[in-house]
Amino acid sequence: MTKPAQPVKPLPPPRLRVGFILARRFTLCAFASFVDVLRLAADEGDRSRPILCRWRVLSASPDPVESSCGIKVSPEDRFGDPRQFDYIAVVGGLIGEIERLDPRAVDYLRQAAALGVPLVGICTGTFILHRAGLMNGYRGCVSWFHHDDYLEAFEGLLPVSDQIFVVDRDRLTCSGGVSSAQLAAFLVDRHIGSAAARKALAIMIIDEAMRAERPQPGLPLELTTHDDLVKRALLAVQQSIDAPMTVARLAERLSVSRRQLERHFMAALGIGPQEAGRKVRLAYARNLLHSTDRTVSQIAAETGFADASHLIRAFRSEFGETPEAWRLRKRAPEVGA
Repeated sequence: MTKPAQPVKPLPPPRLRVGFILARRFTLCAFASFVDVLRLAADEGDRSRPILCRWRVLSASPDPVESSCGIKVSPEDRFGDPRQFDYIAVVGGLIGEIERLDPRAVDYLRQAAALGVPLVGICTGTFILHRAGLMNGYRGCVSWFHHDDYLEAFEGLLPVSDQIFVVDRDRLTCSGGVSSAQLAAFLVDRHIGSAAARKALAIMIIDEAMRAERPQPGLPLELTTHDDLVKRALLAVQQSIDAPMTVARLAERLSVSRRQLERHFMAALGIGPQEAGRKVRLAYARNLLHSTDRTVSQIAAETGFADASHLIRAFRSEFGETPEAWRLRKRAPEVGA
């Protein structure tokens, strides 16, 4: 005798619902990292059933959206009532594509804001939100790499480029890359619980959830400039941070004279390229002190200092304390957090 089929138990309503709008040439890594945290937090293990979290890609048309790496993602739903989501997230990418966002998507974002649905800006999605008039009076997180672009595009706005993400009331923004996973984990922690957030990050081989205030790795903000030659020089310095180039070698790499390079640095930053390079290396050393447990000797080797003593002297001269004292002071508030 055949047993009667057992009734299918209805799934509980999701605790976290996110709708995504993808800009043309959006950054795939930022989008995928955010979604993967939701996916892993939504179910037991890595079974990927959208139970505790739901997510949909939204658009005004069914046409696929091409990412900056060329991979295309097809929207799943047309724009509807924004209140079916707890958050509407816009994922940006290449700077030049920001103004090309479909006007219907901009209208949808404005509708969501008017209805009180929190908005999330991922990567240059913060630019898009501000261009839509939705970041006035809010702090917004942008990558240090795009800090100057943001200031140039939005006069009078001071972006936050020394944190991995910013939560300012009903606007949540992050700098892209792995920081999008951290912002997603923050939302999972808020709506589902810290255990689900930790599990998702662990499966993604991300050591821990980071607080929003964790500094971004990158150039010190005092070294931002509009001078293209100085920008290129600073990026070259970053690429050889463990083996610093001489000023002469840096000038040769950039196909300019040493005197020309030094003149540009003094005009743009008020310091020479050698001093600027030292600041870049110290900023990177400070980031490693904060985000890793490496010894001062190991960090010295990674940042182009001769030894631990050399790094300690330079660090104390720049920041007024030793590397270990700085590390202890910065980590003290995190105890028990």
